[in-house]
Amino acid sequence: MNRASFNLLLFTVDPQIAREATAGGAAGIVIDWENRGKAERQRGSDTEINLDTVDDLRRVHAVTDAPIFCRVNGAGRHSAAEVDMAIAAGAQQILLPMVRSVDDVRLVLDIVGGRCGVGILIETPEAVEAASELAQLPLSCVYVGLNDLAIARRSASIFDAVVDGTVDRIRPLFDMPFGFGGLTLPDRGSPVPCRLLIGEMARLECSFSFLRRSFRRDTAGQRLAQSLGVIDAALGEARRRSHASIVDDREAFCAAVASSLAVVPQS
Repeated sequence: MNRASFNLLLFTVDPQIAREATAGGAAGIVIDWENRGKAERQRGSDTEINLDTVDDLRRVHAVTDAPIFCRVNGAGRHSAAEVDMAIAAGAQQILLPMVRSVDDVRLVLDIVGGRCGVGILIETPEAVEAASELAQLPLSCVYVGLNDLAIARRSASIFDAVVDGTVDRIRPLFDMPFGFGGLTLPDRGSPVPCRLLIGEMARLECSFSFLRRSFRRDTAGQRLAQSLGVIDAALGEARRRSHASIVDDREAFCAAVASSLAVVPQS
């Protein structure tokens, strides 16, 4: 990924969408194999569990020269088979979710053996505590998974880790591409307007993020290149804000999160 620009990554197994997205500005495609224990872990939460396959990875790899990221399952005995299969099918980046220790990451780094990049998802309290050690490893990227982190911490909002300063505290530790959250069009997003989330990403000098589930719904009928351009323009504008605007937008973000948690009185 190019650290000088902001990279948008799209989850899809549709070769046509992958081709159009990468031609239109998406920096890469994510194939998602993470499903072990996920239904139980995320029960009751508004999340998505994908069942992508190695054939999906091969098909997408065949239609684009853009990097293919494969999110495998959390580290375990299955990791060697999954990683080898992903690389053989064309993955240029392995994304390791649910990291709980430095040993989890070292296991996968050893399996990869330099054949492709290895990025991690910080989405457990244990990974947050081990952030300074994780930052010393040869990682290609680091992403804070707000959904699973909120579930593990029993947070009232998925954005708590941004509001309470957790992301601020660990951000300076990592000098590789760093991201969190997920994006759609700046004027969309619920319960927090995406333009405010873009502001936080710019404030924290993020260099990549995923396009969230609602992106495809929010951009229905539009050319992907146009939609990606709108997000890119908003990110550029956020990076050019004055200090006063950054402070104001941070306050607006925190207020929007708090407002989304307000209890509506019953009539």
